[in-house]
Amino acid sequence: CRLDPYDGFPESYLIHGGRTPNNEISSSLYLLTTDSRGCNRKLTLRCKEKELVGEVPGARYGHTMSMVQSRGKTACVLFGGRSYMPAGERTTESWNSVVDCPPQVFLFDLEFGCCSAHSLPELSNGQSFHLAFAREDCVYFVGGHSIASDSRPPRLFRLRVELLQGSPLLSCETLDTGISISSAIITRTGPTHRYIILGGYKADSQKRMECSTVILDEKGIHFEPLEPPKWTPDIIQSRTWFGSSLGEGSILLA
Repeated sequence: CRLDPYDGFPESYLIHGGRTPNNEISSSLYLLTTDSRGCNRKLTLRCKEKELVGEVPGARYGHTMSMVQSRGKTACVLFGGRSYMPAGERTTESWNSVVDCPPQVFLFDLEFGCCSAHSLPELSNGQSFHLAFAREDCVYFVGGHSIASDSRPPRLFRLRVELLQGSPLLSCETLDTGISISSAIITRTGPTHRYIILGGYKADSQKRMECSTVILDEKGIHFEPLEPPKWTPDIIQSRTWFGSSLGEGSILLA
């Protein structure tokens, strides 16, 4: 999750969870900051673990984190992901089996690390490797994969977060303009809320070769088709995607 520079603080990133090559799943939260001050403009990276208290999200991967702003306050929204089966349900045969995490929304502030969990009736099924786009007090969850049904339903939810004095108020709405997609790459194309979706999967063995532009405004979220790049034969023939956003409209694919 990227944090824009504010109040003299540099650009920074939140990193939560993830799966290691040893099949360990983390529940840690880190704040990665960048500093390029000085005459030689040398880039310095600093990483600090952040402690959370309260209703803390468990270890997971394949989830999203987004920043929302409401009533002059800022908070982080965490949703989705998958993890190992609960300890009481695991057997020798299913020891490394993963399941969708319960569809709770976790909300926490970065200053004090206070975390709360919220269940909403519209979010009744777990999902992983979905997309999340945030603008002001709204987060849009797009697509995703469900282990329970082994499918990528064209889901689209709009989560609204009001950071009231005392307890936050969350509401969710199901929209009918979603797309079937998982594990796609998002890159922002400028200071406004415009993004490009590239890559991802329509099915386990079917890559999504189309591209889309996503626009967030005061009316909601809008998807527009975008002409894809001229794919190389290696990318066309490969069954997998591997890549990441490089920021400001650039994407690295391998």
